Amino acid sequence: MGTNYFSRPIVLLLLLMAEIAVAQQVARIGSIAPVDRIVAVVNEDVITQQELDEMLKHTIRQLQTRGVQAPAHDVLEKQLLERFIVNRLQLQMAKETGLTVSDTDLDDTLRRIAKENKMSLPELYAALERDGVNFNKFRDEIRNELILMRLKEREVDNRVTVTEGEVDNFLHSQETSDGGVNEYRLAHILVQVPERAEPAQIEVRYRRAEAALAKLKSGAEFAQVAVEFSDAADAMKGGVLDWRPSTQLPTKFAEVLASMQPGELTSVIQSPNGFYIFKLLDRRKQQAATVVITQTQARHILVKTNELTSAADARRRILDLKERLDNGANFQELAKLHSDDASASSGGNLGWVSPGDTVPEFEHALNALQPGQVSEPVQSPFGWHLIQVIERRTQDVSNERQRQTARRTIHARKADTAFEEWLQRLRDRAYVEYRLEER
Repeated sequence: MGTNYFSRPIVLLLLLMAEIAVAQQVARIGSIAPVDRIVAVVNEDVITQQELDEMLKHTIRQLQTRGVQAPAHDVLEKQLLERFIVNRLQLQMAKETGLTVSDTDLDDTLRRIAKENKMSLPELYAALERDGVNFNKFRDEIRNELILMRLKEREVDNRVTVTEGEVDNFLHSQETSDGGVNEYRLAHILVQVPERAEPAQIEVRYRRAEAALAKLKSGAEFAQVAVEFSDAADAMKGGVLDWRPSTQLPTKFAEVLASMQPGELTSVIQSPNGFYIFKLLDRRKQQAATVVITQTQARHILVKTNELTSAADARRRILDLKERLDNGANFQELAKLHSDDASASSGGNLGWVSPGDTVPEFEHALNALQPGQVSEPVQSPFGWHLIQVIERRTQDVSNERQRQTARRTIHARKADTAFEEWLQRLRDRAYVEYRLEER
């Protein structure tokens, strides 16, 4: 990662200086509050008890909201500290590599959050304040979430490739599963095994997974056991996964789940990155749907707006071209001579256009035309257009859509696995010193 981590003596010196600074600050203000202490060192950074306590309170509130009983305080504290460490490592890497989120992007995200909750931004601010949530702190947390998403995209998602052969194999597996695809709604527990772990370490992690399974079999709620034992990112949400087709799961998992009924537990299943336990919540068979769409063959003339051509100038040019068309000029010839689009050489022909292929302004105007008809001037983010519909057809795109779905599914499966492995490598290569037990 190109990181120059602090050596251990320097880290210890920084810790001492931090503790002294905190103690001095307390002495200056005459407070009798306990000195905030360091509970973990993460490379050149530290995690404090106060930070961990805030995360504990937030997590317990979330669990209570979902009706999940929190595990013992010390167990939950250790689980959350490990998650805190992994998040801190990711943020460190983002900072080291210059990955940031602009205020504009952050504000856009906050507006989307408000809109999804049917609020304006001021209303969201007021709602957070009523719940005792500081808006600036909430803003910082959202920024960090965006950074983590972009880091995952850069380091994992964008590096995952899907070949046409993988798509072919995926679709073949669907064809041989009696006309449909088994889909599962699952809850899971993951006990991770460190990269290049020694046999003794693997045995310890296996015993931990077995302990989790024993607790489940004794009647404990799955969500509570997931919070206590699971290293998966969704553990605090009870380990629940959305509906997933069998083809999105590793073959070993899919084979086990195929014979299970809702409510049943798997045994401990070993995988390259650790030990899994699944609970089958529900199952269904998804049949491949026939997808028929209306496609339009069209041509257009585009006058772009840029630093040299204003929107007003572009509109005047397009109005002049419309007048010439109304007076009998040939659309294709005008497109070749005057269109700023790459399609100009072919007389503005766009080929067969499917729903969603063009920007909304263009699509709306296109759908309003009859074959042979030319539109009035249409403005889009690209400039001003004249559109002519040549003909329409209905087209079965089921195979194309199936391949697109297969490609997305395969990519998601590979990305999930790659992300877990990447996080484990990041964690294994870091300098981490636990100080939680130093009460």
